[in-house]
Amino acid sequence: MLTWEKTYQIQPEQGAPGPVTQNAEQALSHPIRHITDAAAPLSEGGPHDYYSNGDYWWPDPEKPDGLPYIRRDGETNPGNFDTHRHIMRQMRSDVCALAAGYRQDKKEEYAQRAVRILKEFFLSPETRMNPSLTYAQAIPGICAGRGIGIIDTLHLAELPFAIEALKGSPAMTGEIYQGLRDWFAQYLGWMLTSQNGIEEASTDNNHAVCFFVQTAAFALFTENLPIVEMCRSRYKTHLLAQMAPNGGFPRELERTKPYNYSIFVLDNMISLCQLLSSPEDDLWTYQNEKGLSIKDGIDFLLPYLKDKNSWPYPKDVMHFEDFPVRSSFMLFAGCRFGQRELLELYRTLSSPLAPDEVSRNNAIQFPLLLI
Repeated sequence: MLTWEKTYQIQPEQGAPGPVTQNAEQALSHPIRHITDAAAPLSEGGPHDYYSNGDYWWPDPEKPDGLPYIRRDGETNPGNFDTHRHIMRQMRSDVCALAAGYRQDKKEEYAQRAVRILKEFFLSPETRMNPSLTYAQAIPGICAGRGIGIIDTLHLAELPFAIEALKGSPAMTGEIYQGLRDWFAQYLGWMLTSQNGIEEASTDNNHAVCFFVQTAAFALFTENLPIVEMCRSRYKTHLLAQMAPNGGFPRELERTKPYNYSIFVLDNMISLCQLLSSPEDDLWTYQNEKGLSIKDGIDFLLPYLKDKNSWPYPKDVMHFEDFPVRSSFMLFAGCRFGQRELLELYRTLSSPLAPDEVSRNNAIQFPLLLI
């Protein structure tokens, strides 16, 4: 039988710690950071408001002040403010590494550190992040923030499962646990009712997929069952409709980074299947009115994961050589469908933790927490 245990646990040399323990030990040594540590000079919000700039927006070279910025699709501007992104992603990685280590090794030091990070980032009055993304992916000279900025918190979708893994520790008190649930309930409410959130949910590309990955994870955590059911419905009626008859995603293939975006959207579609499937409503096997299912998406992409040289579309304008990497969808789908090819890819491909372009496109770094 194909099981995650045989694939996830890459065996170390005899006597050496495994990857779960190694990641947890590394996380212990990282400094604890908060978005309040880094002021965003162009933000119209306060010190507790998350801020970022759109990736592909650059100063206009024909304007003395560069404003308004102009778009260069697929080309990341290294001068944009992305400090809050890095802080948030490092927080997520450290908490999840520690939670996975605690779940495996039952080492209380891991849980204590993870809970402290969570408390300071989400709850402590001096350092907490406000539960909204009003100022995400702002464009200087054009807008203070955008709906598509909500994709920045895709990395938070893994956190509820880390929090649940920490519940067995005395460090995760009832007060802290409830405070975290309240924060995610507030953020979910903002996503579903704000103009930014309404715009993001209605997109017809990877942004809508990522919106509903977050919505599903936060609704499950806060036990908002009507929203969980709404996510299942949107997967069937809106998200799977993005797939073409050949299993590809045309909106991603038309981008300047079609290989990266094709992997990215499939990864998040499969995350939804993992999050939302139940015995009564199995998204893994669901077919829409055109007869398409998530398996068609896998069958489309798998040959190009195994042999990138066979990719028949244009190469990505940046970082084409850095993909593919180990991604959670390979583990989830490999186990669900018994596809050894996917499990072998998961076992042998490199870690998605670096470079930055790669790590920011992996929503689930520690799939152990979701299984």
